[in-house]
Amino acid sequence: MNYQKATLPPRAKKFGSTPTMTEETVVPGILKKHLAPKGRFGYLVVEEGALQFVWEDDADNVLDADSQHPIVIFPERFHHVTITGKVRFRVEFYDVGGIDIDAGIQQKGERPGEDFI
Repeated sequence: MNYQKATLPPRAKKFGSTPTMTEETVVPGILKKHLAPKGRFGYLVVEEGALQFVWEDDADNVLDADSQHPIVIFPERFHHVTITGKVRFRVEFYDVGGIDIDAGIQQKGERPGEDFI
């Protein structure tokens, strides 16, 4: 299994969350290339089952996520989720005040998480 080792910054403060989703109720936008809400970190939390997470700029390095291995979603980096079977999960959104996460170019693209913050 290929798990991510990243953690949220220490000052991260929860700002919002999607509802819990399943393989049947997943928000379609997260299954294709998209970005986190502007200025926010995402945190993919799997409650039951497992799924895969893909950074678009590193598509050969597929990350696995399960209840013991969440995924930190960095701002302004394109990604998507792949459903691999029965699963229950949500995406939480965090503000990391004091850290300049918008340094550089803001990407243009879909941001389905903005509906939940």
